[in-house]
Parts: sequence; structure tokens; C-alpha cells
Amino acid sequence: MTTLPDFRLETHFSRWEFSARHHMTASDSQMTSMRDLLALADVEDRAAWENITLGYTETYGAPALRAAIAATYEGLSAADILCFAGAEEGLYCAMLALLGPDDHAIVTVPNYQSMETLPVTIAGTVTGVPLRPENNWRLDIADVRAALRPNTKLICVNFPNNPTGAIADQETFAALAKLCAERGIHLFSDEVYRGLERDASLRLPQAAELFERGISLNVMSKAYGLPGLRIGWIACRDHALLERMEKMKHYLSICNSRPSEVLATIALKARAVILDRNRALVSANLEKLGAFFAEFPDLYEWRAPDGGCVGFARYLGADGVETHCRRLVEEAGVLLLPSSLFVSDLLPVATDRFRVGFGRKDIEVGLDAWRRHLTETGTPT
Repeated sequence: MTTLPDFRLETHFSRWEFSARHHMTASDSQMTSMRDLLALADVEDRAAWENITLGYTETYGAPALRAAIAATYEGLSAADILCFAGAEEGLYCAMLALLGPDDHAIVTVPNYQSMETLPVTIAGTVTGVPLRPENNWRLDIADVRAALRPNTKLICVNFPNNPTGAIADQETFAALAKLCAERGIHLFSDEVYRGLERDASLRLPQAAELFERGISLNVMSKAYGLPGLRIGWIACRDHALLERMEKMKHYLSICNSRPSEVLATIALKARAVILDRNRALVSANLEKLGAFFAEFPDLYEWRAPDGGCVGFARYLGADGVETHCRRLVEEAGVLLLPSSLFVSDLLPVATDRFRVGFGRKDIEVGLDAWRRHLTETGTPT
């Protein structure tokens, strides 16, 4: 494995995420306070929290946590769950465990950088499959079939997608799982935004539920709005694969934080309350965001995404999206992510887009600052 390149998005966030006054590109839902989360605990879990000891926990994850995670899947048990320190560690271990220099992988584009960079770094060859804006960023199964090779070992997808918010239709996702099952290909499905669909009918089954080589990645950070817990997991019925990933975790986090595991267990048991609240906030924010973009039809083109709490808006101004986003954060403290942070080594990505987030409360404060900047500076059209 060669040296990994800089993670463009995270490097940008290192500069701006905590210094910009208005984080309008956040990829997570509204955070929950410790007090509010503990108020959701049942008697047993409240006792577990109050009597916690700060020792090591099991590498696979605490039994209670794995049981709570398994309960979010149809037909899975705690034995099918391996916990990680966030989703990124799980993705990293999965790519190392699945791919080698003689293997071929397929990855959807645009994407979250590590889902492409890691396969490109590890595998012999990687093919990108486009999510096209003219198709509302939906996956076309014909593109996947055309990309297949005799040595294809892995297909990586992310729905709801980051940065576009697109979700594959039910028929396409079923066809993808069937194709993988028939050819003995692992399907790695990043499902961190599952539960934040605009319409419940768009919600896809989880890959791990569909066949043995289906791999579901999830985390407490995005739909649940609890990134500070640093608890993620992979669900998969391929136990040999889980064992390989566990051995890699021994070189990384070794085990998770015991307090975080208890808190994540509380949240998962109360997931209906948390997800209902976050969906309601996302829905309200989408209305406000849509109204904002409608005020500036010469500057922005916007279509509400299928799910998640981020979208990929188009910028129409003559100064270009990179200049526009730079001026917004430097002059108005409004942070957005321009297209350059989502470039791909596999396929072209639209150069006139930016990622905007709408999962947190008080979105109108950031929109007001954004609006003032546009009206006071006379951004070119």
C-alpha cells in the first residue's frame, strides 16, 4: 500500500470548520446534548451509565451495543456486527481486508473521497460509475454491468449519497445486489444517512440483509447526530471477513470508548425518537433552503435531494463556484464546499457545484448572512 494523498475535504475543514461563523455544509444532523440523550435511557441503561468503569471493552464492541445495532437490521444478530471508532475506521479496514493488487473494484462517482482513494491505492484497477446530474444523480445498473471485469471483487455505493443526497431506486438496488450475489462480488454499502429519506418509500434495504457478501457501513454521526461518540460499525454475515477486519482493528483503535458504547446503546434503543426529530428538522430546513435559492434564480440551480442532510447545488455566477465559496467564507463567514473538494481520479465531476448542509437547527441565521453577502457585494451573474 502506497502513501495516501491528502484528504481534500478534511484538510479544508481543518482550516474552516470551527472558525467559520456559519457552517452551512455540515454533513451531520443536529447534535444531542448529554442531558437530552440520558433522558432517553431506560432504567437498565441509566444504571449502566452511572456505574460505568473506564476500562477496555471488547474489540468487536460491547455485547449490549452489538445487540442494539443488530436490532436495526432484519435477520441479523450481534455476531454479524463489528464496531469501530467511527465509520472511517470501518471503511479503511474493509478496503484492506477485501482488496489486493490483483483485484478490480467499482466505485460510484461523486463520492466521499476515502471510498474512492482507498480502493485506488490498494486494488490493481478501479472503475468509476457515474451518478449523472441529468439523471438526478441516480445509479444506472447498465453502467455497473459495463464496468464489470472477470476479477471484479468489490462494488462500493453510498445511498443517500454524499454529496448529492441521491438514492438509487428500489429496482436498481435489488438488481445490484442480485448481480453481486450471482458473481460472488462483495457489495460495500455506505448507509450512514439511512433514516433521513424525504419519503419513507425511498428507503432502501440494507445490504447486509440481502445476501452474505452484503456489507453495511453505518455510524452514530450522521442520521443520529452524535458524531462526538465516535461509534461506527459494519454489519455483514461473512464472518471470515469480519475476523480479518477485527485483526486490522488491533493495529488501530483496538477497542472503542466504553462510555461512548453505553451512550450509543441508549441512542439506538431510542432511535425512533431521534430519527423522527431529525427528519422533521431536515424537512423544515429544506423548505427554508428552497425558498432561499428561489430568491436568486440567476445564481443557483437547486433540486431537493432524495435523502440525507446534504445536497449538491449548482452555481451559475460568472465568477465561478470556487471564487464564490472562497469569498463567502472569507467575507461572510459562510462555509460551503466547492466542487474541487469532490474531484475524482476516475471520472469528471461537475465543476459548478457546491455541497450545502441542512441537518442542523437555526439554518436561517446562516441563510441571512449568505443573503446579506449576495445583496451587499452584487455577486456577478
